Amino acid sequence: MTEFLPENQEHPATIPAELLLRDCEIRHERRRGPGGQHRNKTESAVVIRHIPTGIEGQAAERRSQFDNHRNAVKRLRMNLALGVRSTHLAEAAPTPLWQSRCHGSRIGINPDHDDFPVLLAEALDVLSSRHAHLPGTAEQLGCTTSQIVKFLKKEPRAFLWLNDERRKHGLAPLD
Repeated sequence: MTEFLPENQEHPATIPAELLLRDCEIRHERRRGPGGQHRNKTESAVVIRHIPTGIEGQAAERRSQFDNHRNAVKRLRMNLALGVRSTHLAEAAPTPLWQSRCHGSRIGINPDHDDFPVLLAEALDVLSSRHAHLPGTAEQLGCTTSQIVKFLKKEPRAFLWLNDERRKHGLAPLD
């Protein structure tokens, strides 16, 4: 389910992690699975819940609580980018960050980079405001439609979201 933010409210995926965590509840848990005895004796799993939206990010694959915390923050930011829409960000697009990553109509970003959720939120917000119309979105963001599609395919859930939105607006889904 997608949550829409009130007008002029900053998208939570764009907020630096240390500020974002002020609006979050953090839990440490024990989880079963690989990792030997250490895993079952310590609360190394981390669950971070963004209180205003209820969206979570969690990680338990490492034995280190520190590593799991870092991964949970990344997942939270990605889940916020996917689950929250902001007209404020759509109207501000393209942001200076987007412009710095778009060279000659190509979008240059690795999905593991900290900026990826921010750029993804921006692209999805523009797509949402334009009713999943790719040419208009590409024009506003200063890139090609094929670059938008390639960018969204880097996060499969974003590409699924796009096709769901296209269906809602009577547009054919993409392959």
